[in-house]
This record gives sequence, structure tokens and C-alpha cells, in this order.
Amino acid sequence: MTAAPPNDPTVSPQDLTVVGHQLGRPARDVVEIAARCTCGNPLVVATAPRLGNGTPFPTVFYLTHPVITAAVSRLEAEGAMYAMTDRVATEPELARRYRAAHEDYLAQRRRIGEAAGTGEVPEIEGISAGGMPARVKCLHVLVGHSLARGPGVNPLGDETLEAIAETWSPQRCACDPTWREGD
Repeated sequence: MTAAPPNDPTVSPQDLTVVGHQLGRPARDVVEIAARCTCGNPLVVATAPRLGNGTPFPTVFYLTHPVITAAVSRLEAEGAMYAMTDRVATEPELARRYRAAHEDYLAQRRRIGEAAGTGEVPEIEGISAGGMPARVKCLHVLVGHSLARGPGVNPLGDETLEAIAETWSPQRCACDPTWREGD
């Protein structure tokens, strides 16, 4: 069996197997594959805003690819979020674009919630993820949003992707072939 095309949001059993290998645990409440590698493997999943066990889950775009996750984790360990938060507070245009990213995230979560049939999730109403819109606390969320929605939607997610370009780029595959074993 071959992987889905890079722009196909449909979730297959094979996709869930790959995501399980990527995360080291079973995938849960995946509604769409929000971004794919050039080879077709999942990079980001769109997760229902209310998990099957009833827990509210604000992180609709969940980064699954371990190479990207590790590269972003290194930036977080270096404290990149603090400088970005300072910039959001002092650069009005960046703050405006980051607020727009927050609004987009909320709209996408509503869309994913409708697709999942979860309905309203009042516990997380108005709360996006990653610290948006006033601060930066999780680069993984911002990168997941950028990969899911494309360049220009989340400016700090885009910047983070640029910062990890030597380690990972959307133009080249960094997938482990064993993720697809058992096809």
C-alpha cells in the first residue's frame, strides 16, 4: 500500500499506524491529517477539540513527526519563545498578525469540531493554543498550525520553520521507512 498524496486530509488506518509509530503510542481522536510529508506520511494531525473520554483538547493541530518535534524542542530549550513573546509585545504589526493566527486557529478548531461531531467545547472557548494571541509558550503548536494552514497564516510558526530549515524542510522527506512496515 502506498501513502496518500501530500494534500489529502483523509485519515486511513495506515495513517493511524504511522502516527502511532511517530508518537510511540496509539493515535487518538484524529479527525484529519492536517499536513503530510512529501512522501505522504503524516506530519500534523487535526485532533477533535473534545477527546473521546470527554476531556477538552485545545491543541487541534498536533505535530507528530519526531524529526520536526525534536528540532522545535531544541529551539524551545534555547528559550526562543521568550524573545518571540517580547516581540509580540513590542511590534504592533507582528502582534496584529499573531492575533489573526489566533482567530484562524479558533475557526479551524470549530471546523474540526463540526467534522468530529463534538459540538461546542465551552471550557476552551476563545482559547487557542501555544500562548496565542499575547505570548508564545509552545512552538510545536505554532509549527503544527503553519504546516496545516500553509505559509503566511502563523508568522511565528513560519519563523520557527525557517529556524529549523537545516534540520527539517517541507521539501525533503525525513521519515523512517519502518513506520510503514506491515502495509
